[in-house]
Amino acid sequence: MIYFDLFIGFLEVGLFSFGGAYGAIPLIRDVVLSHGWLEDEALAYMIAVGESTPGPIMVNLATYVGRSQAGLPGALIATAAVVLPSFVIILLVMTLLRKVLENPYAQAVLRGLKPCVIGIVLATGVYMIVRNCGEDAGSVNAPAAAMTALLAGIHFGSRKLWKGGLSPVGLIVLSALFGIACYGWR
Repeated sequence: MIYFDLFIGFLEVGLFSFGGAYGAIPLIRDVVLSHGWLEDEALAYMIAVGESTPGPIMVNLATYVGRSQAGLPGALIATAAVVLPSFVIILLVMTLLRKVLENPYAQAVLRGLKPCVIGIVLATGVYMIVRNCGEDAGSVNAPAAAMTALLAGIHFGSRKLWKGGLSPVGLIVLSALFGIACYGWR
């Protein structure tokens, strides 16, 4: 039964996550928490780990959750389920690409989805910042808030100094170093 639940749960994530990985995080969170596969805190940690490891975050999270719940077969099933819709859609799009892109209705749908995706990504970012910087209701994790502000300052400041700014890889390395410096000594 767990294999079926993993397949259906991550197939749902793969089918309905528009806007890439960051748009999928709320859906992954709902699926994982509703099945009780991970606690909210463990999921937040896995999102951070999934972002700092190579590969798409949806695949990384699906593989981890599948492995933690049902071993290697669970990892394979969850990973296959989360990538199956994209794989099938890309095959269909490639065969119909010219006709679809010329269709004004399809263009209107794609233009209409852009603000939705932006909102989902923004909401996910705000949720992760609040979750990271707030320990309990009404209290603030000062080191996490300071690191978040510092990294945001570095990100936006580097865009003013260099064309394109600091790469995401550079920000990930900096955040890892800040995390080690701040939390590694405890």
